[in-house]
Amino acid sequence: MHVFLETERLVLRPFADTETDVDGLFALDSDPDVMRFINGGKPTTREAIQARTLPRLLHDYPVFGTRGFWAADERATGAFLGWFELRPLDDQSPFVVELGYRLNKAAWGKGYATEGSRALIDKGFTDLRVERVTANTMAVNTGSRRVMEKSGLSFLRNFTGDWPDAIPGSEHGEVEYDLVRADWEQRRP
Repeated sequence: MHVFLETERLVLRPFADTETDVDGLFALDSDPDVMRFINGGKPTTREAIQARTLPRLLHDYPVFGTRGFWAADERATGAFLGWFELRPLDDQSPFVVELGYRLNKAAWGKGYATEGSRALIDKGFTDLRVERVTANTMAVNTGSRRVMEKSGLSFLRNFTGDWPDAIPGSEHGEVEYDLVRADWEQRRP
């Protein structure tokens, strides 16, 4: 197994087009609590995982020479916890990337999202020529907002996204957080 990044408790690896990864993604995206701020809690079908989700997660970004999404496994057990994202917003430039994460409920509240996010941010600034990390979520998603803050990102703005189907909380809009290289460098020990 190719490992993209390891932390104290996590292994981030590229997704594979295997039944194991499809099973993990299907379980993750079938949980209404996990999907609450994505689509209002609707489960994703196995067919949609195979036809749409997995191909997106398998996309290579030539400016990085790697992918932008990684499966997150617990280091001690190998259990699939979810995924992390650090992908360029422009396929032709590594300078601005989006940070994201989706973890199963069993991993919530244990610091995994912050641990993985911090490690990816550090790797982006040290190895991938990133100049700015951005992340967004629904304004009412306090858990995700707290992860962004604990990962070193700062609140940038409120905005109204285009929600084709409104879900509870979407009326409050979305928020964007970011971290630029100069601020990251000042915070490093």
